[in-house]
Amino acid sequence: MSDYWTPAHHAVENEDVETLSRLLADGADPDEVFGNMTLLTHAIDTEGDGALQSGRPLTVHTTAVLLAFGADPELADPGGHTPLGLATSYDHDLAAQLLRTHISRRAGGSRSAAVRALLRRTGHLLFRRARPR
Repeated sequence: MSDYWTPAHHAVENEDVETLSRLLADGADPDEVFGNMTLLTHAIDTEGDGALQSGRPLTVHTTAVLLAFGADPELADPGGHTPLGLATSYDHDLAAQLLRTHISRRAGGSRSAAVRALLRRTGHLLFRRARPR
């Protein structure tokens, strides 16, 4: 099946973060879905499975690149697997921690953006009322 993967999925499969970074910088969608995997679930699967097969320690570099380029840490693949669920199934603690950090920042960022917008609106109104005529 690897002959039919998109260039980004091929880079993920080979844990080629340099090529993956270039593709994402050039506009590849970090949430791309191909077959039954998102790029992020593919990365976690590749990192976890690679460590299991080789006996080497788990790496997190492919996952980190995808998250840095805006991959959705909560986007489930077509099979319903979430990145965090997959990381947990592989005992991939590095990826799980990285995902949790991105999830909590997104949640905090959304609230912060809403609060900033509210303050801008109300601050603007207060400023207009306080200005002498």
